[in-house]
Amino acid sequence: MIIQRLVTQQLINKLEPCKAVLLYGPRRVGKTTLLKEVASRLASKEKVSMVSGEIRIIQDDLSSRSIERLARLIGDNTLFIIDEAQYVPNIGLALKLLVDHLPKLKVIASGSASFDLAQKVGEPLTGRKKTVCLYPIAATEIIATHNLTYYRETLEDYLIFGNYPEVFQLTSAQQKKEYLRELVESYLFKDILSLEQVRNPRKLRDLLALLAFQIGREVSLLELGRSLEMSKDTVSRYLDLLEKSFIIVNIRGFSRNLRKEVSKTSRYYFYDNGVRNAIINNFNRINLRDDVGMLWENYLIIERLKKQAYSELLVNNYFWRTYDQKEIDWVEERGGQLFGYEISWKKKKAKCADVWLNTYSNAQYQQIDQENFLTFIT
Repeated sequence: MIIQRLVTQQLINKLEPCKAVLLYGPRRVGKTTLLKEVASRLASKEKVSMVSGEIRIIQDDLSSRSIERLARLIGDNTLFIIDEAQYVPNIGLALKLLVDHLPKLKVIASGSASFDLAQKVGEPLTGRKKTVCLYPIAATEIIATHNLTYYRETLEDYLIFGNYPEVFQLTSAQQKKEYLRELVESYLFKDILSLEQVRNPRKLRDLLALLAFQIGREVSLLELGRSLEMSKDTVSRYLDLLEKSFIIVNIRGFSRNLRKEVSKTSRYYFYDNGVRNAIINNFNRINLRDDVGMLWENYLIIERLKKQAYSELLVNNYFWRTYDQKEIDWVEERGGQLFGYEISWKKKKAKCADVWLNTYSNAQYQQIDQENFLTFIT
C-alpha cells in the first residue's frame, strides 16, 4: 500500500540555495523512500544527485574540507541529497562548505540519529539550515490514502502494531509481529551502539521495558537505576540517547513556579506503539489487555506531535500535576494561551478541569476520548 507522506511538499517548499534542509526521523520510517520521491518530483526542474553517507568514498569526499573535491562530487547538479548523513565525519562543516561556496546548490541531508547529526551540524550551520522531522505514518495520511471509514475499522491495528511503513505492507498479524521484533533486535539501537560506543544493548532494552509500563506517569531516575543496577547519571545518559535516536519522547512538567506544581520530572512516550509492544512482547488484542489506557494515550500523544510538526505549529508541550495529585495529561502553550487536554479511552467525569481553569486565567480545557479524538490528531 502506497501512502503519500504529508511532509513531502513541506520538504520541497523548504529548499532554497545557500540553505541545507535536515531531514530527521527514526530508522526504517521511510526517509530514503521520501528522498527518492522528492528527487523524482524535482527531476524535471533540477539536476539531482543522491548519495549515501554510509559509503566510504562519499564519506571521504564530504569530509575532505577541499572545495575543489566537493565541487567535483557535485558536478553540475543543482540539488544534492545525502542520505544517512550522520555517518559522514564533520558533516556540519561539509554542509557549510557546500552552501557557502556553491551558491546555486540546494542541499538535503537526512539522518536517523539526531544526537549525532545535530551535534555535527549545529554550530557550523547556524543560520544556514532548516529542519523537517519524519514520523511513522500519520492518521491523516491513512485517511487521505483511503477514507475515514477504513481508518476507524483498522484503528485497533495501529494501537497494537503501530505505524511503521513496512507494517502497512504486511497482511497477517504474525508477519507484523515478526517484523517489529526484528526491528527492535536489529535496527532500534543501531545508531546508539555504533556512534556512541554503548556496549550493552540489553540494558537499553530493559530500560525501555520499564518505561513501557510507565506511560502517562512521571519517571524516577533513582528508581530506574535501582531496578537496572545502574547509576542515576547512566540512566539519564541512556534516556537522552534513546530520545535523540527517536525511540522515546521526553515531556516535562509545566509550572509557573507555583509551589504546589510538579515541574522537574518527566514523562516518556514511545515514537511508535508497535515498538512499545515489541519491547514488552505483547501483541494481544485490545479486549485481552489491561494497558489499553497507556496504548491510547501513547498513540494520541504521538499523533498530536505529528500534527504539530506537519502543520508547522509553534507549540511548547507539557503535562501538569500538583503535589496533591491534580493533573492534566497534555498541556500546550501556543499563541499566549494554555490548552489542557485530558486523554481517556472512555468518556469520564472531568476531575481536575476546575482546578486547572482556576489556576490559569488564560487556560482552556478539553477531554479527548474515542468520540472526539480525530479533531485532536488530524
